[in-house]
Amino acid sequence: MAEKQVSGWIKAALDYGPIVAYFIAYSRLKEQVFLIGGTEYSGFLIVTAAFVPVMVLCTGLAWWLTGHLSKMQIVTVVLVVVFGGLSVWLQDERFFKMKPTLIYLIFAGGLGFGLMRGKSYLGDLLGATLPLQPQGWMILTRRMALFFLALAVANEAVWRLMSTDAWVNFKTFGLTGALFAFFLAQSNLLKTYAAPSPKG
Repeated sequence: MAEKQVSGWIKAALDYGPIVAYFIAYSRLKEQVFLIGGTEYSGFLIVTAAFVPVMVLCTGLAWWLTGHLSKMQIVTVVLVVVFGGLSVWLQDERFFKMKPTLIYLIFAGGLGFGLMRGKSYLGDLLGATLPLQPQGWMILTRRMALFFLALAVANEAVWRLMSTDAWVNFKTFGLTGALFAFFLAQSNLLKTYAAPSPKG
């Protein structure tokens, strides 16, 4: 099925809306404790429990509107459901905090596996929207695999060594900002290895 085009603001809202909503809800509920069915739940766990269906809903809407989900979107929503659910069920914040680590390790491992086979899975995924020469795709893929690995290490360091507040801020602003900064830093590579326009 061909992917349908949707406006940029709708796509951005579906991609980043759940993250922003999570941050706002956590900021307001982090100091509260909720008694549900005789069991106490921290504000963090309540917000996590709400984040899971919101993430599923937004991913479902993205599929309904575009007729397509990337492997990244599928892996992300599955891990949100599994680790968010485990955190709430076992009342252990660590599972949800480990989720970004696993997501980035999976992406880094997938890209690294392709590189070992002499292929750029990133090029296979984005080639239609970002035309690059084969050498450019290999360089970008190598950089992105290392970048995802660095994000995984950073997430582990923050949630293990810092407060929950610090981790939520890092997840909301740090990881998102790092992704934007990474792609901005690749502008010279994209210019150098841009695929020549077909002559018609």
